[in-house]
Amino acid sequence: MPRQHSHTSSVKAWDLLVRVFHWSLVLFFLVAFITEDDWLDLHAQAGYAVMYLVGFRLVWGLIGAPTARFLNFVKPPSEVFSHLKSMLGGKPKHYLGHNPLAAVMVVALLLSILLTGFSGLVTLATENQGPLAGTFFSAWPGEWMEETHEFFANFTLLLVFGHLGGVIVSSLLEGENLARAMVTGRKKRRDHWEDTKQPETSHETTYQ
Repeated sequence: MPRQHSHTSSVKAWDLLVRVFHWSLVLFFLVAFITEDDWLDLHAQAGYAVMYLVGFRLVWGLIGAPTARFLNFVKPPSEVFSHLKSMLGGKPKHYLGHNPLAAVMVVALLLSILLTGFSGLVTLATENQGPLAGTFFSAWPGEWMEETHEFFANFTLLLVFGHLGGVIVSSLLEGENLARAMVTGRKKRRDHWEDTKQPETSHETTYQ
């Protein structure tokens, strides 16, 4: 039986470290969120993992691959509104990395997660636990910090749902499975990208 060839063209969008970070953050944040009340030791360990991951992402956002760098995808408000307008018009512009709206969500999530983690560390410190125990943070009001920690955890979860909604809408409008792209690291080749002029392309052949 003869083999049929189907030719697809894709572009490298996300490096391996960004993808490992993304899905590891999803896992550990979920573990931390669902273990808050009943498994405090596991909750704390997952929280530490989340903070290490965010710390890595901040560093990688400065020195990492082009699509991972904040300077390459964080845009001024004018470009954010321009992209929103193109989406509302049903003809969104294509970005190899994060589009301007997604960039806003990335920054918001990182900040919210940092505040969640910091408030959690201070909460532990008020109980003479964790790496901040014995510092001046131990004198902070424990009940207030615990409520602050819970607020930012819930706010982060709200942002996560907003992020998922944005991924679904953008995937439909752009004809691109963005979740799959964060697994494979590749996107469909486009004739024009807003954030790069000469993306690296590769032609892959599959057999049926």
